Amino acid sequence: MDTAPDRITFRDAADTDVPALVALIESAYRGESSRTGWTTEANILGGRRTDPDGVRDVIASPAGRVLVVERDGEPVACCQLEQRGHAAYFGMFAVSPALQGAGLGKRIIAEAERRVRADWGADEMQMTVISVRDDLIAWYERRGYRRTGRMFPFPYGDERFGIPLRDDLQFELLVKPLPARAAGDGAR
Repeated sequence: MDTAPDRITFRDAADTDVPALVALIESAYRGESSRTGWTTEANILGGRRTDPDGVRDVIASPAGRVLVVERDGEPVACCQLEQRGHAAYFGMFAVSPALQGAGLGKRIIAEAERRVRADWGADEMQMTVISVRDDLIAWYERRGYRRTGRMFPFPYGDERFGIPLRDDLQFELLVKPLPARAAGDGAR
């Protein structure tokens, strides 16, 4: 477990975290509470962002993990990491709306990149982002991710992904090469 001076810790999620993680993810992306942060999807998608079964499935996946970020013992952020051959997938990223814009997201993505490089030897991080999320894509680009132009259809009609409020949604693949592990750069 890593501890920073401001009492932020990182750990792998357990089944007992599912209710808190669902609430966190929902608060960051959907409904009125999400509008206090800048990552809201409330203007493009209604309905739920995730559900307990979906989060539980990600936690149980042998190829991945959910990283829980806590402040003073309370979950304030999370992300999914999944091993995909030489690459790793970064998803289900949520930061409490009250803490967005303060640099926590930068720390989390840097820690996620460090872990997949150290633990799995990944040389690339991949993610998909809804292509109309220009502000979010720009944030990832400032962190070294690049747009690939490779698009995937949004699952219209599958309410597990939300209820679209527009008809032009699709996912774009973003990638970032990860530098080779330096000597002594092992898992902490």
